[in-house]
Amino acid sequence: MPPNVEVRRSDRRRRTVSAYRDGDKVVVMLPSRLSKAEEEQWIATILERLEERERRRRPSDADLEIRARELSRRHLGGRAVPASVRWVGNQRTRWGSCTPDDGTIRLSTRLRGMPSWVVDYVLVHELAHLLVPGHGADFWKLVGNYPKAERARGYLEGVAAAAHLPMEGDGVAGDELPPECRHGVAG
Repeated sequence: MPPNVEVRRSDRRRRTVSAYRDGDKVVVMLPSRLSKAEEEQWIATILERLEERERRRRPSDADLEIRARELSRRHLGGRAVPASVRWVGNQRTRWGSCTPDDGTIRLSTRLRGMPSWVVDYVLVHELAHLLVPGHGADFWKLVGNYPKAERARGYLEGVAAAAHLPMEGDGVAGDELPPECRHGVAG
């Protein structure tokens, strides 16, 4: 058994096995009736599942680019084709950014671990900027093609509010934008 795994057996637990991270260790909860061999088998299985779930929640740059192309195909008719999509750690007040001139999209590493439908929303938002640089009606119509757009915006607004991030617009008179709209894009 790996050293960072803590096993908790329970007489009340009858059929389910579950696990969660607690800092740098994994806590595995098992029914007390399991044999040592069954315990080892379940620990291996549950650690695999946990690793897969975490991998899906923390996609690589290559995974992001593949996902962006799929989202473009599905929600934007395949018209938005990014030159690159990657994670960056230097975005403190934005969820993502796009440079339409060179087709690059960058997502804040603060999105890692958020639900995939939230990351997908930010990707669709940035992909829409490859087609429409500003935040006008045409832009929001494109973003609205993503079915969970409003839900994801609400989620991000809640995260921003809880973290006391600024919720103001990007300095454009009369334009109040949520944090994911603050781009360094001229135009």
